[in-house]
Amino acid sequence: MSNETINPEDYSQLESQVLETIDRLRPELIEVSRTIHANPETAYKEYQASALLASKLEENGYQVQRKAADIDTAFVAYAGDKPGPTIAILAEYDALPVIGHACGHNLMATAALGAGLALGGIVGKLPGRVAVFGTPAEEGGGGKVVMVQRGAFKGVDAAMIFHPSTTNMVHGGSLASTRVNIIFHGRASHGAAAPHKGINALDGIIQTYNAANAMRQQLRDDARVMGVITNGGQAANIIPDYASAQFSIRAADRQYADEVLERFRKCAEGAALATGATLEFNVIEPSRYDNVVTNSVMGKVFTEKLAQLGLEVATGDREGTGSTDMGNVSQALPSIHPYLAIAPVGVSAHTIEFREAAGSDVGQEAMLNAAKAMALTTLDLLVKPGLLDQAKQEFADLTAKGVVKGM
Repeated sequence: MSNETINPEDYSQLESQVLETIDRLRPELIEVSRTIHANPETAYKEYQASALLASKLEENGYQVQRKAADIDTAFVAYAGDKPGPTIAILAEYDALPVIGHACGHNLMATAALGAGLALGGIVGKLPGRVAVFGTPAEEGGGGKVVMVQRGAFKGVDAAMIFHPSTTNMVHGGSLASTRVNIIFHGRASHGAAAPHKGINALDGIIQTYNAANAMRQQLRDDARVMGVITNGGQAANIIPDYASAQFSIRAADRQYADEVLERFRKCAEGAALATGATLEFNVIEPSRYDNVVTNSVMGKVFTEKLAQLGLEVATGDREGTGSTDMGNVSQALPSIHPYLAIAPVGVSAHTIEFREAAGSDVGQEAMLNAAKAMALTTLDLLVKPGLLDQAKQEFADLTAKGVVKGM
């Protein structure tokens, strides 16, 4: 059985205990959030944040495995030892280069901690286990991609994470994404005295840009092709023998994202033929982020919990859609990736304004509400008869249809 029956009076007491614990921990959680915010660490370098979260969980009775999936800054923490399902609450804590916590991962990390600590206080009364996963390098490094591939989620029945946004929304999706490094090798020569002896590697990059720009007209509206030149040569009077760029290829689903990737590869190959330069086309495998597929059963429960906390939930599409490695988790097991507002509509993530919101009082309130909603959703999945089975059946049906991959 996925859960055992708890009478309404006992359930109400457990629910109250969860909420009271998070309220009691409020000053500590805000301190953790602001500590991580003030000390930003980029992908796979989140040593302070990872250690802080793991230590807090360990101090409160969790069994913590550091360096999970052979990643220095990943961890997995478990509480509970009764037979039953395992529900995972995920933390992100990496920051962006230069701009810091402009995606609000300090709030995501601390919400997971708060939910985990609240559930840890009652887990002895529950069937199954509660897990808190520390997942590094969401900003392009694909920590969850690696953890899924290395089996870290085996034995987990469902997973959830929250993300800061400008809107409260439960069913916002994401784009499948892949990052590519392209390098052109040419032949250096004096740009004025002997240009005819050179092969211009930078021309390969520029021709690729031009071809990709032309390709966009024939792509679906959900596709995105973006890039930056990372090396364009050393001096204006030297024909570059080396030039490089990084591109991000995205679409609403993995199948079409892969199709766009192959079309982009042909753009680069055509540029190599046209310029005579030699192409290196390197797909960054951990960057293959799949699109998020929200489990509607879990999403409905989370929506109910937000309403219980007095929060209104928007319907329809979220303004703007990015990519997240939570998509790969959602393709492997029933998952949700809801959003809670920390800034006004129109403020974009990955900006200074959003970074300031992630450290603001409004941001901390959203973090605490997210901790409560995730804890209460986990409680329901563990104890309400048939609920987790419904979520797993929906996932099985989507797997059979090819909408998700399955574990």
